[in-house]
Amino acid sequence: MLEHGGNLRDAAQRFGRDDWVDLSTGINPRWYPAPTLDGNAWHRLPEPDPALTAAAQAFYGAPHMLPVAGTQAAIQTLPRLRKPSRVAVSAPSYAEHAHHWADHGHTLTLTPYDELEDAVAHHDVVVVVNPNNPTGAAVPAAQLLRWAERLAARGGWLVVDEAFGDTAQHNSVAAHSALPGLIVLRSVGKFFGLAGIRLGFVAAHPALLRDLADLLGPWTISGPAQQIALAALTDQAWQDQTRRELRASGERLRALLAAHGIRASGTPLFQWWAERQPEAFWQHMAERGIWVRLFTQAGRGIRLGLPPDEAGWQRLQAALTEWTKK
Repeated sequence: MLEHGGNLRDAAQRFGRDDWVDLSTGINPRWYPAPTLDGNAWHRLPEPDPALTAAAQAFYGAPHMLPVAGTQAAIQTLPRLRKPSRVAVSAPSYAEHAHHWADHGHTLTLTPYDELEDAVAHHDVVVVVNPNNPTGAAVPAAQLLRWAERLAARGGWLVVDEAFGDTAQHNSVAAHSALPGLIVLRSVGKFFGLAGIRLGFVAAHPALLRDLADLLGPWTISGPAQQIALAALTDQAWQDQTRRELRASGERLRALLAAHGIRASGTPLFQWWAERQPEAFWQHMAERGIWVRLFTQAGRGIRLGLPPDEAGWQRLQAALTEWTKK
């Protein structure tokens, strides 16, 4: 099983404390306030709600979308829709992409971001996380569309994972996802802070969405998840205010790290840097009840999400001050 952020039970067992500030996920710590649910949300089989799909298409600017039980469901299923192919996955990035393409008989290449142009010429499928998790690197939308066109011309796919794209909508390619060969993944877990409802969307050509829906089967999205997401996707006032708050918090985190000699980059939801001693930094923070995301393979570094409150910011600042004095 691949390791992900948010595994606080493991942290508590290993370090023997329960007063954690969890910065390991990159998820908005101020989640969308779930509305009161209709009683039948718990009683009826969760038939797909056309209003939810319409709201998602409006929010993401996509012509066609399929709700899925988190983008993880699509990541696990898309490799089953192709015969064995040559697949390039951007690296470092969300590890589940490479894991599932390799697990379904495809020939996998982990490709650094500055080599993706060449990968488009020599692979059938190219997977790009944009903005990237964990580094925050971004490929311009115009360049992605050129790659999608080249891949589609020979029956290939460009899969663009925009799970962290809600604070950078200007760079999304979802509006073009009706083109053959372009597949875009979006998540309500990150920006809306609703990872627990397990809901995401796939934007693609209608024929591919039908094939994906057939594999996933019926009733994939719970009734409560549909109602909560519909409210979140149509609440523009909350969205606008949250984007402003996240931009300010993201800049505060970047500046705090810079004040302690750490040059980081990322998105409004997280910061990343290539740390020379990532294991030691992770250990230092964990001993102070701060859970960060450690990366030791494709890219050795640290990813930090946003503290949930002022007390969390102060604990992080104190721990960074102690780190720089070592």
